[in-house]
Amino acid sequence: MKFGGLNRRPWTKSCDTRRTTGTERISGRRSNSIDGVGKRMTLLFVTSRSSSVSVSNIAVAYYHGLVHVRSDPKPWEDKEPIRRAEAWFVKIVCTIFVRSNSLDRFLGYFSKFLSPSLVFEVIKRLNSPKLGLGFFLFSRERLNITHSRLTYNMLLNTLCRDGLYDSIKMVYDCMKLDGHLPDSWLLGSLVSSYALADRFNVSKELLDDFKSSKFEISAVVYNDLFNVLVKQKKVDDAIALFREHMGSHFRPETCTFNILMRGLCRAGETDEAIKLLNDMRSCGCSPDIVTFNTLIHGFCRINEVNRAKNLLEQVYSKGQFAPDVVTYTTLISGYCKLTKMEEAANLYDEMIRCGVKPNQITFNALIDGFGKDGDMTSALAMHEKMLFHGCVPDVVTYTSLIDGYCRIGQVNHGLNLWHEMNAKNITPNLYTFSVLINALSKSNRLHEAREFLRLLKLRDIVPKPFMYNPVIDGYCKSGNVDEANVIVAEMEQKRCKPDKVTFTILIIGHCMKGRMLEAIDIFHKMLAVGCAPDDITVNSLRSCLLKAGMPGEAAHIKQALVEKQTPKSLKMSYHPVTNADMPIVRAGFHFFQVKKKKELDEK
Repeated sequence: MKFGGLNRRPWTKSCDTRRTTGTERISGRRSNSIDGVGKRMTLLFVTSRSSSVSVSNIAVAYYHGLVHVRSDPKPWEDKEPIRRAEAWFVKIVCTIFVRSNSLDRFLGYFSKFLSPSLVFEVIKRLNSPKLGLGFFLFSRERLNITHSRLTYNMLLNTLCRDGLYDSIKMVYDCMKLDGHLPDSWLLGSLVSSYALADRFNVSKELLDDFKSSKFEISAVVYNDLFNVLVKQKKVDDAIALFREHMGSHFRPETCTFNILMRGLCRAGETDEAIKLLNDMRSCGCSPDIVTFNTLIHGFCRINEVNRAKNLLEQVYSKGQFAPDVVTYTTLISGYCKLTKMEEAANLYDEMIRCGVKPNQITFNALIDGFGKDGDMTSALAMHEKMLFHGCVPDVVTYTSLIDGYCRIGQVNHGLNLWHEMNAKNITPNLYTFSVLINALSKSNRLHEAREFLRLLKLRDIVPKPFMYNPVIDGYCKSGNVDEANVIVAEMEQKRCKPDKVTFTILIIGHCMKGRMLEAIDIFHKMLAVGCAPDDITVNSLRSCLLKAGMPGEAAHIKQALVEKQTPKSLKMSYHPVTNADMPIVRAGFHFFQVKKKKELDEK
């Protein structure tokens, strides 16, 4: 068996005697105490349990033999033996620290040989934030070792990685006591970690504390923090911190302003974003194409597309930047969202004239816009241009084309596209299914819509209530509320909870069939799951109950809604709803359908 470099030197009697003597002198104990340590240690370089005692003895002795050579007054020309010796010592220390129940008798042994650089190696080899922290505290408190900046950097980063935030603050305080300050990379990691843990106040304390050192903080630190805050929708905190620290403690970059503008635009505060644009120039930062694309996207998000177009024209006229594919695609998407297809088509033509090549997203936006406008001729023409420019149609392309055909009542054309995309191995998504299921249900092709729901069960797609609601609505309209109930049970099996629309459809459907007790039970379940019914649902149900000669139950429904309680036990006898009462129910149901169709179109 070979250990490290032991086979390179003959193990003579004189060598053994020298190493044993060195071990006794260094540890302050007789050699048999080291033997006891060896019996308990299971070092990483031991491959046989039966030889663990002898190998441990040899390992410890070999290390101290090399240390004895270090004390030789001759200058070292070859440092390899020193590095090898330190590596052996680090292994020994790690094993003792992990395996030993009491470290008191090793204090003298550790204190004579542990240095800040070796402590770093031990913590690194332990490869565990909690063990590393434990050895850090042990070496600091029991051995009075002042740790190096390298040790602090490594330990703090591992603690950040594991989210041990209370320990981070303690180690950071020790770092300051030892006269070290974190570099920009470490400070950024600490600040961002606390912000990610929703402890922005600690992030701010760290920055304020670092300010007292009179060192300038890198803009990268703030950029990372602002990114976290923007993602957490805490743009107000980001802006306040920016205003407070700007100038005196850090110099913002163009990227800093872009991050803050993105946050403001996502929050719909485009006017504040424009103010930041002016601040950017006063700080000596020049806006870039990302800056203007961010602002244009912000205007389009709040449907101020003309304002976005004016900004583009200003930038273009001043010759600051040439619009890129992102600029044009953002504006085109904004016009398509408002179904202003003439403006969108003009922008596309301008884009081509300027030599900007459209991408897949550009064509998908135009195809979707023409489809929603019912102009399938233009949608198909755009699809041809898409192929001409080498852009491959994806699931979004096909879904938009299918939706366009379904909107003009040509469901069969949509089904043909469905088969085409499957033949090309393009996997349909949630909205592809939803479009076809909704169209088939409206066309009273409930059996086919039902088949799509069954096909959905075989796909790795998490269903949503709006996929089931059109089919449930179709069966309720046709008077087959039993099948509607079966579909609701199936969607619950798929862990898809009914929403307010589902409950409303079922309640009105059961009312139309005169099954008032079941309608009341559904209302009861609706309240129980915390789904608040709207006025249409409540008024329709109460109207049916009154017409059915159940005024007490109607009063209980109103009271339960006000108090958000379960309705009291209801009478079993009731008068069924007559045909004369149906116009009242249908009127409420029609109003509900119109409202929900508008919401679906907006989606």
